[in-house]
Amino acid sequence: MTETIQRNASHDLVVLAEAIEVIDKALSEIGQRQLVTTTEVADLLLDVRQLLSEKAEPTTSIAK
Repeated sequence: MTETIQRNASHDLVVLAEAIEVIDKALSEIGQRQLVTTTEVADLLLDVRQLLSEKAEPTTSIAK
């Protein structure tokens, strides 16, 4: 059980690091411009949502 919790915690950290990386990259690209299209913002949000959803899936399957 402890091993499963440690693996989940490790996986959580990887997913969060990837989400932060996506956000940081987008912020550096967007920060240099005055206008950002809604499509670009939606793409960023979808990318972050996808990464965070990957984190939620293993937790859901373990709870079952």
